[in-house]
Amino acid sequence: MAYAKAPRSAWAILVLALLGVSSGGPLLASMPDVPPILRASWRLWATSLVLAPGLYVQRSWFIDHGYDLRSSSILAASGIALAIHFAAWTWSLDHTSLAHSLLFVTSHPIVIVSFMVLMMRRMDWLLVSGALVGFGGAALALLDASPTGDVTYVGDAAAFLGAVAGAAYLGAGRLLRSTGEMPLFVYAFPVTLVSACLLSLISIVLESPSSTIGAHPLGWIDESYLLPVAALALGAGLLGHTGLNASLKWMPPIVVSVGLLFEPILGTAIGYVVLGELEIGIWTPIGGVMMIIGAIILTVWLDRESNSKGTD
Repeated sequence: MAYAKAPRSAWAILVLALLGVSSGGPLLASMPDVPPILRASWRLWATSLVLAPGLYVQRSWFIDHGYDLRSSSILAASGIALAIHFAAWTWSLDHTSLAHSLLFVTSHPIVIVSFMVLMMRRMDWLLVSGALVGFGGAALALLDASPTGDVTYVGDAAAFLGAVAGAAYLGAGRLLRSTGEMPLFVYAFPVTLVSACLLSLISIVLESPSSTIGAHPLGWIDESYLLPVAALALGAGLLGHTGLNASLKWMPPIVVSVGLLFEPILGTAIGYVVLGELEIGIWTPIGGVMMIIGAIILTVWLDRESNSKGTD
């Protein structure tokens, strides 16, 4: 697909979308009194409400189509993966710094390439160099972590688990969305709803007995939490993800993908403004930059591989 020069408005939309997506981490971290899985479920319940009107607009799709066994299975798998992604990531925010959590949860290009290596795909110099830079950066960033304290190994590991689940979620979505067989909201609403229901059930079982806050799916309507949860749904959810999809009209996916890799920097900056949090050790900036560079290299490689398949 050929792209004309993107207008300034398209770049403005992309920047606003990136800021919206990057606000998610700081906003989730701004509610430390709410158990992490419950916090994640609130984010998804609120997002489901925001997505519902879009599903109504695209309801005509159901006239000639529907959820068959294949699509239902993929939707369920995607919902489970999304639930694991948000649960692990939100939990990590309570056990490591915001900067570390964002660095590791956005490392999905490294996860995807690792899976490709395990599948014994061919490798070239761009793939090897990107993987080495990315994993080297992660190793350096971990030098600022410890078994206990504000930046822990288990917190970083949970964020990385979020990246693994995020890669699975993206892969499942690609099976349905890349062929154009399912509109955006027809896909996104049930996946988000499944994730919200699953996380609510897990929170009731695991978190309610020891929490002073009941694991109620609509507990975020309380005035103490309404503003940050609404900001999550409208900012990170609607403005962020809808804006990213809108920007694809004027620019290739590689531009949007690379832009998303700067979420750790933007999210950390927003966290400093909103929370006054800037817990960055000696090695985190160096390792973080290396992880972002490695992820950019791997994203470029993935884009090149995708384009080469398209021309075969």
